[in-house]
Amino acid sequence: MIKKIQTLTGLVLPVTVACALLTGCATQTTSLYRWDGYQPQVYEYFKGQKSPSEQIAALEAAREKVFASDKTLPPGFRAHLGMLYASVGKGAEARQQLIEEKERFPESSTYMDFLLSKLQ
Repeated sequence: MIKKIQTLTGLVLPVTVACALLTGCATQTTSLYRWDGYQPQVYEYFKGQKSPSEQIAALEAAREKVFASDKTLPPGFRAHLGMLYASVGKGAEARQQLIEEKERFPESSTYMDFLLSKLQ
């Protein structure tokens, strides 16, 4: 009986220490971008249940929230907003969004150039 207690006591301490060390090493990563409103609006776009004007309004509201929280818009946000602007005939706004997407994410330059050429 005493040997069982000693064995259990001998296991409890190392397990407790290991758990404490592993918990102490865990870090919470924060997202580089704030995705609020963007992903649901892309989904709504593909479902086709909201008009482009409604989607633009939702994305503009999401953009204001992101800027108010001092975060960064995710990749594709401006491009999607630009495409929505183009679909309602707001070429200047579309161009501005596509150029900003290209500046913020240079890896999208080729595609943004293609989209910009289609606006002319």
